[in-house]
Amino acid sequence: MALHNRQYFADYKQEGHNWITLVTGEYYPDILDDACNLYEPVLVKFGQLLKSSESSERLLIQISETSAQWMRIQLARVFRKYVSPETPVEMLKKKNKVREICDNFGSGFRPIQEVQAAYATRPIRDEALCAVLWEYKDRGKKGYDLTERFFSMWRSRFPGLEIQGPSGAGKDILMGKVFPDYPNPSRPVDFVIYDNNDNRVVLAIGLARYDSDRGGAQEDDRIGGYRNCAEEILGYANSHNLKTKVIFLNDGPGLLLGSMWDDYAKLEASGYGKIMVLTLRMIPERITTKWLHS
Repeated sequence: MALHNRQYFADYKQEGHNWITLVTGEYYPDILDDACNLYEPVLVKFGQLLKSSESSERLLIQISETSAQWMRIQLARVFRKYVSPETPVEMLKKKNKVREICDNFGSGFRPIQEVQAAYATRPIRDEALCAVLWEYKDRGKKGYDLTERFFSMWRSRFPGLEIQGPSGAGKDILMGKVFPDYPNPSRPVDFVIYDNNDNRVVLAIGLARYDSDRGGAQEDDRIGGYRNCAEEILGYANSHNLKTKVIFLNDGPGLLLGSMWDDYAKLEASGYGKIMVLTLRMIPERITTKWLHS
């Protein structure tokens, strides 16, 4: 039975599966040829560095000295799989973290002789490892697709309201660039909506995420982070007598998992009309200039 008089995010839960947007993925094992072609040079380079390293620490140092950024990051991911699975990926991406990684995680590094022996058991076109690396390749792409669609839809529906932000890949907007006196200037957001007919008044600040799947601690972290962000932005807006709202654009099947939908509904309700949580399909029905200017 269709729902009517929908006003809040919670009102859509009964038919939630009809209100999410699905971004298509890639099929296995169809991706294996492309994955092996892309990552075979990485595995070859890893093998070369492995032969010339007298220790696992030295291997990491040589990886960090690789000049090409893309190759360095892929080598670091292979290093993590073979040598130190407990080392955070984000640390391995940073050249200046090598000493810290060795100090904090070096005692757990697999000895270089064992790494060489393990590497020798695998073919250069290691389909298993190439498939794992392929998963990293488009990480975040679904989120970029979501923002691109949102920006396009927004400009079509609200030509008089300017939207700024990275449409697709790009650097987040920092709140210090939006409000020069913002107390947390490094707070990143995904988009800002201005009224060009009213001295570029900031009507809304927004975050956009695509959830393929999510649950447990990840779910709690996401909602907690959103709540802190909303409270911070609305606190600033209230103290400066601004009408600025907060929009959380979330989409994807992850919304249907666990308590996600209910948690987002509670988050929206906590804003007393100044927070809106929605999917792409809800935009025509929910976002209005009246709400933005209220």
